[in-house]
Amino acid sequence: MPKFAANLSLMFAHLDFPDRVKAARDCGFKAVECLFPYAWPAEVLAAALREHGLALVLHNLPPGDWDKGERGMACDPARGDEFRAGVAMAAQYANALGVKRLHCLAGLLPPGVTPQAARACYIENLRHAARVLAPDGMALLIEPINTFDMPGYFLTGSDQAADIIAACAEPNLFMQFDMYHLQRMGEDVGAALRRHLPLIGHMQLADVPGRHEPGTGEMDYPALFQLIDALGYDGWIGCEYHPLGDTAAGLRWLRKCQP
Repeated sequence: MPKFAANLSLMFAHLDFPDRVKAARDCGFKAVECLFPYAWPAEVLAAALREHGLALVLHNLPPGDWDKGERGMACDPARGDEFRAGVAMAAQYANALGVKRLHCLAGLLPPGVTPQAARACYIENLRHAARVLAPDGMALLIEPINTFDMPGYFLTGSDQAADIIAACAEPNLFMQFDMYHLQRMGEDVGAALRRHLPLIGHMQLADVPGRHEPGTGEMDYPALFQLIDALGYDGWIGCEYHPLGDTAAGLRWLRKCQP
């Protein structure tokens, strides 16, 4: 059965962020991920991870002003300096926290910028970030995100992500394969898994349409987990969902997966 990492940005939301590490450990998780660690000193988070024996397996590069609706800047030609500063900050945190996978949000297509210009900027920025991270053995990830949750987002499909990865030609650039987002965009998730497995560096899940835990929507996660095992994927799957109720009580689906 696949390995699951708790997403601390969405799960255990009633607790202060560092306390969510213990809560994840108490629920049986061996690894965690998060969106953005930057609101806390890296040494505070590192101490919590050490104390509770968990690995942080993923976080994102800085997104810009998230509260104002920004969702990354990698495809924005006007923000190259800010993007590069964010790469440096992300690498500093990742080194302090032992993280080996960083997700780069593409961003919304900027007003007045053509898709072709945004793509060229995106590729240039991804190449820069991948080369910054490579000496520390870190992988850079890009994730297709659905346009229902994030209207105007530049990267929306698995084939588009594969095309960008091929154009960048950086050996440490991979796809973050979020099954929820792809299902929302109408993709056949199983077929996309088979098609892109060599490019997948991390997976995430949530059920459709509510973005809650598996078993609350339309997705056949038991069948997907069997397929993931059959394909030989041995990386982490991040539980990036909004619990329908209490986080721990909602983990019945996970207990069914465990031997």
